[in-house]
Amino acid sequence: MKSGTVAIIGRPNVGKSTLLNALLGEKIAIISDTPQTTRTRILGVLHREDAQIVLLDTPGLHKPEYQLNRRMVRTALGTMEGADLLYVMVEGTAAPGAGDRFVIQRVREAAGSGECPAFLLINKVDLVSKPRLLPLIASYSQMLRWTEVVPLSAKTGLNVDRLVDLTVAVLPEGDALYGEDVITDQPMRTLAAELIREKILQKTREEIPYAVAVEIDRFQEEGRLARIAASVLVEKESQKAIVIGKHGDRLKAIGTYARIEMEQLFGMKVFLELWVKVRPSWREDEQALTALGY
Repeated sequence: MKSGTVAIIGRPNVGKSTLLNALLGEKIAIISDTPQTTRTRILGVLHREDAQIVLLDTPGLHKPEYQLNRRMVRTALGTMEGADLLYVMVEGTAAPGAGDRFVIQRVREAAGSGECPAFLLINKVDLVSKPRLLPLIASYSQMLRWTEVVPLSAKTGLNVDRLVDLTVAVLPEGDALYGEDVITDQPMRTLAAELIREKILQKTREEIPYAVAVEIDRFQEEGRLARIAASVLVEKESQKAIVIGKHGDRLKAIGTYARIEMEQLFGMKVFLELWVKVRPSWREDEQALTALGY
């Protein structure tokens, strides 16, 4: 039996959460086109007869501007410590940039002793021709001595099964760390808040995604029914108006789509109430960040 932890590292918006969901065959991490969508460490457990892989999705490594972002970066860097394997994700559609080099420098510091294997995962190769891919692999191979280089597509599933096989091969022998029925350590309250935030990201643009957080005020289970009340936090009155939309249409759509996904994920009927509240500068408020789970 093999078992171990794998930290998924990369700059924002390279597909880390999409890969986590693809590996698990379940949606436990929200995804959007907005960079910095993932704000906390997300644990997912992949079960096989011969192995258990504990996957740790992390916030994208970036230059932090707010206290929230500084906490996100610390979370990502801290997750690498103690991991049995590092997945370092980059995009196959572009040459290595400053963000990628920053990530690899941090990985070099964590895996420089050679004790922790590191896989280079080149994502979105379904959009890249082979002649363009080979020079990219050569460029990244000069930056670090990778244990494996795996071109893949988290979106289509290309080479995801191969990645699992290669992962099992390098994990240490050991008993399972979690029970067979455990897929994630995220409580239902956290999953509900994240699904609401995902729908906000999908329905809004510009500055809104970065200034939004979701706080679950009430989560009450009554048999096969969950009654959930949540507050959408923004920093300005103008942002509140955008989230609510004309005649409340946007907030209603956000709630509808979030409720549908919650019912599919939780396997129960969901009654969802949403309010939008202005909390100025919450991204710099240490007490608010802690209360929100960041």
